[in-house]
Amino acid sequence: MSRSPVTRGFGIAAFLLVASVGATSCAGQDQQGSPAHRMSEWALGTGLGGDIGTLNADNARVALVVPNGTGAVHAACGTIEVDADMANGELPSPDAQVTDWLSAAYGLEGTAGTQCYNAGATNKELLAQSARNTAKAHALFQRALIRIQSIIGKPVATTTTTDNATGGIFG
Repeated sequence: MSRSPVTRGFGIAAFLLVASVGATSCAGQDQQGSPAHRMSEWALGTGLGGDIGTLNADNARVALVVPNGTGAVHAACGTIEVDADMANGELPSPDAQVTDWLSAAYGLEGTAGTQCYNAGATNKELLAQSARNTAKAHALFQRALIRIQSIIGKPVATTTTTDNATGGIFG
């Protein structure tokens, strides 16, 4: 039995409606609701505050481990690279400006980690360049956090459960 073009058109339209409703119902909480709700859910769901806090602690740890030699510096700087890459994987945020600032900050952190790793414990000039990049990243983190606070109406805590600046659970 052949269906008329009109019947087929209704069938296709019904299928597309069901498919779009199904796809929308699968969207995460960070993709639904008001801008404040979406941003709040995204920041909480990605662990943004912890990511920033961890990177800040990673950066602080570098100066502490330089006296321990190049191996210790390599470990600390490698951690910065990994943590920056993982945090960058949580983008985009629901806000384009926040995404731009965080993307730039994570890029600077990755560059700083590479510079730091390449510097080891002896190349003070490269360690200083790394520190300048982490300072620039920190300023971008602050911009993003202020923007997020203006959207959701409360600050995002940037604390971590271990303090990498003092060696955390390993030191």
